[in-house]
Amino acid sequence: MMLTGKDLTLNQSKKIIFNKEEVTLSPDALERVLKSRKAVENIVSKKRIVYGITTGFGKFSDVYINTEDVKELQHNLIQSHACGVGPPFFESVSRAMLLLRANALAKGFSGVRQEVISSLLALLNAEIHPVIPQQGSLGASGDLAPLSHLALVLTGEGEVFYKGGRIKSSIALKKEGIAPIELEAKEGLALINGTQAITAMGVVAYLEAEKIGRLSEAISAMTMEALNGIIDTFDERVHLARGYPEQIAVAKRMRIWLEGSHLTTRQGDIRVQDAYSLRCIPQVLGASWQVIGYVKEKLEIEMNAATDNPLIFDEGETVISGGNFHGQPVAFAMDFLKMGVSEIASISERRIERLVNPQLNDLPPFLSARPGLESGAMIMQYCAASLVSENKTLAHPASVDSIPSSANQEDHVSMGTIAARHAYQIIQNTWNVLAIECITAMQGVEYRGIEKMAPRTLRFLEKAREIVPSITKDRMFSSDIEACASWLKTYDFAELMEV
Repeated sequence: MMLTGKDLTLNQSKKIIFNKEEVTLSPDALERVLKSRKAVENIVSKKRIVYGITTGFGKFSDVYINTEDVKELQHNLIQSHACGVGPPFFESVSRAMLLLRANALAKGFSGVRQEVISSLLALLNAEIHPVIPQQGSLGASGDLAPLSHLALVLTGEGEVFYKGGRIKSSIALKKEGIAPIELEAKEGLALINGTQAITAMGVVAYLEAEKIGRLSEAISAMTMEALNGIIDTFDERVHLARGYPEQIAVAKRMRIWLEGSHLTTRQGDIRVQDAYSLRCIPQVLGASWQVIGYVKEKLEIEMNAATDNPLIFDEGETVISGGNFHGQPVAFAMDFLKMGVSEIASISERRIERLVNPQLNDLPPFLSARPGLESGAMIMQYCAASLVSENKTLAHPASVDSIPSSANQEDHVSMGTIAARHAYQIIQNTWNVLAIECITAMQGVEYRGIEKMAPRTLRFLEKAREIVPSITKDRMFSSDIEACASWLKTYDFAELMEV
């Protein structure tokens, strides 16, 4: 695939990040990069005072840097700023950061040499992934600490993940025949002044959240059957009467899932109305799909944005110090994603309770094979409740917080990287909640009789039963939850809608 700096999509990113599709720089982007670089070289040669090229950074923006010191300035920048802490980002996130940083520089507003972008793409294509600590970014002036750890690798410093191990970057570069580069004027700043840690974490989180939305519908359809849910609630007329496209779409998919089921009921057959966790599936999941759609829109803008500072226009005649590095748009999106996914888990946990609570259904208490002697799924509901409660804490918006930095020059920041990291943790918790609902729903429909299930939900159950066996006696359910969650993450949900 060719990077243009303009039209990278989430679907393309998925192929590059996870399927390891190779990436090159488009000819048009290369032309823009070369012109932008020439402008920087003219600024240096003419000794113009331009932030980050011939001056220090942040509070040191008024300190002039001599021409002979501009290379040292860039090296000092990434050395001093590489102070992240905590566990490293997953390789998928590190990989996404390489891709997104290269795409931003390809826009031609940053003034870097072609070699810088080529080195980023060489790392990506060789599957050399920088070790980047997760903590330490304020989300403005961009993701300075995380991106500094990435930039160090280009110079042969720092550590990388390579072929299943964690080694010095110099060793991996040598093995792949990639020459370290020496950063020149503006290049260190251009590499680290951006939102690529927030956005990369956001891209990986979004791709999982999208899948969670689809699978939550499949699992809730099976729960509907286990609880003899009322199918009338998905009648298209109800949802057209409100008008939200996402709600209408969820109701339609639920009707498809449950087509041909002999376990669902009609109004008045057993009860007049279901509880909200069943009756309001389209309304709640539809609202979460609204959130997911919003996040997709903002990520795809940010993935193709110039987010460093200063930016170079008019072939160097105009250099403007702005604030595109500020992560607020993505910070809001990540906080919104946290809420949207948290509610998928929250309503799922309420359905789990209805599956296991003998006061709310006519199934065996806690779906136990021998109630009393064996506890069955009792504590699985506890686990789901704990995860949902943890999600509520993690969903606290990071984007409303700010602590001034750089001697109050950078006096408002986004905390967006925290929001993105917490969104990802909420997503992992939600996978486990959905796994618990899947396990308990399967147990419930088996009690009802799987021969009465809809063809699509039956197919889903048969696939899931290859991963988690039926509960015939108490066992260590932790392993079942983990196995089911892992399977859900990798299962192709497009296949689920086929008969």
